[in-house]
Amino acid sequence: MLNNKKILITGGTGSFGKALTKHILKNFNPKKLIIFSRDEMKQFEMANLYPNQKNLRFLIGDIRDKERLKFALRDVDIVIHAAALKQVPTAEYNPIEYVKTNIIGAQNILEASIESKKISKVLAISTDKAVSPINLYGATKLCSDKLFLSANSIKGDQEIKFSVLRYGNVMMSRGSVIPKFLNSKDKKFQVTTKDMTRFSLTLDQSIEAALYALKKMQGGEIIIPKSNSYKILDLVKAIDPNKKIETIGKRPGEKINEVLIPQTESSNTYENNNYYIVMSFDKKFEINGFKKVDKNFSYTSDNNKFFSVNEIRELIKDQQKKFQ
Repeated sequence: MLNNKKILITGGTGSFGKALTKHILKNFNPKKLIIFSRDEMKQFEMANLYPNQKNLRFLIGDIRDKERLKFALRDVDIVIHAAALKQVPTAEYNPIEYVKTNIIGAQNILEASIESKKISKVLAISTDKAVSPINLYGATKLCSDKLFLSANSIKGDQEIKFSVLRYGNVMMSRGSVIPKFLNSKDKKFQVTTKDMTRFSLTLDQSIEAALYALKKMQGGEIIIPKSNSYKILDLVKAIDPNKKIETIGKRPGEKINEVLIPQTESSNTYENNNYYIVMSFDKKFEINGFKKVDKNFSYTSDNNKFFSVNEIRELIKDQQKKFQ
């Protein structure tokens, strides 16, 4: 699938990008793997991990810059778009910056990909925050998702496919709550509300989902891996059951529970044992082994299978080893 292909990862120096790069180089033989990001120090540090990897390239650039993107995408076969501004509270106070990166940047990628006339697949990485958004970050990712899905209708007679991979929180990823709690020196944990739940999957599971999406994508669908949820109080108990808990109230733009599939999308949603796929309304789904979900179906973090405290504890231990 990725052998002898030229692949570009936007935001390739982030948690997901680094893990995906490692997996691809270990399990495939791409003709070229290009890391496209705007942080030169992170690129320098990442390049030092692969001193003799001749098929790995690094390009400084910003997805806001369409001309730079067009240069980077020359002769590329597959694009995995993981670049984004992601912090929910920061977005509330810096909205235009999130619009420039998450929406205009997405439009730049799809236009440059179509104009390349060589790219066959573009997979955009999304988030549960894009579903029924109440914050600016989620709204920009919803717009981004819509742009990529609609790109299948403006590509003309080209073979290029645009699809979206949507999932919840990735354990131990940069800026997430678990590293914050683990590194806390305070005598108590601060939680915004004790009722909070979140979808959760490991970094390995997110990579597995991306590879599955690249293999199965037809263009015009949102692919969603099935994952368990955790309760914030269970997470606290798993990390340090002896610490006291202080409730500080919701942050700007924060939800108590997250949604990966709203009921309004149930009529176009299919499932197998491990994945859901939400199709655009003008597309028909053609993958064996999937069935339509019930018309009243929705997929929310509070109405889901939950990790136990012990399961959370063991997962964190395992992920800490991998992030060392």
